Amino acid sequence: MIYPIVKYGQPVLEKVAEPVTVFDAELEKLVADMFDTMYAAHGVGLAAPQIGISKSLCVIDITSGEDPNARIVLANPVIVSTEGKQTDEEGCLSLPNFRAPTTRPMKATARAQDLHGKEIMLSGEALLARAFCHEIDHLNGILFIRHLSMLKRDSIRRKVRKMVKAGEW
Repeated sequence: MIYPIVKYGQPVLEKVAEPVTVFDAELEKLVADMFDTMYAAHGVGLAAPQIGISKSLCVIDITSGEDPNARIVLANPVIVSTEGKQTDEEGCLSLPNFRAPTTRPMKATARAQDLHGKEIMLSGEALLARAFCHEIDHLNGILFIRHLSMLKRDSIRRKVRKMVKAGEW
C-alpha cells in the first residue's frame, strides 16, 4: 500500500514519535509499505510520521531501490556519534519542491533496533550520514528547515502559507 505523504504544517511532523515496542508481522507490513511509499515518491528515506504514524521507525535506501541490499530499517534509532561536516542540497518529501543547502555530519553512527527488535549499530558517510540524521530528526519532531538560517526558514514558511491559502498545499 502506498500511503499519502503528510506535508509540512501537520502536527504529527512536529512531535516526538512513540517508541516501537511490538516487532511482528504488522510492523513488517508497515515497513514494506513505507519502502513502497518512499520509492513511489522518489525519496531516499521516509520516517513513519511522514505517513501520519507517530512511531519511531524509518526506512532508508540511498540507491533508490537499485540495490535491494541497501535497504535499511531503523526502529527507535539514536545518533550516537558524528564526525566532520558536509553541506549539500537537502529536501524533504513532506516539503515537496523546497530544497536548501543544509549542513550535516560527514559521518554518523546510529544505534537502533532492526525489523525483529535486535539491537544494531550502523555507520554511514556522506549521503547515508545525511539520511540517518534527516530521518532521525523526523522521529524527534524536527524538519530539515530547522537547520537553515532564520531568513531562509521564514521564506519557506511564507511560501507554504501562500500555497495553503491558494489551495495548492
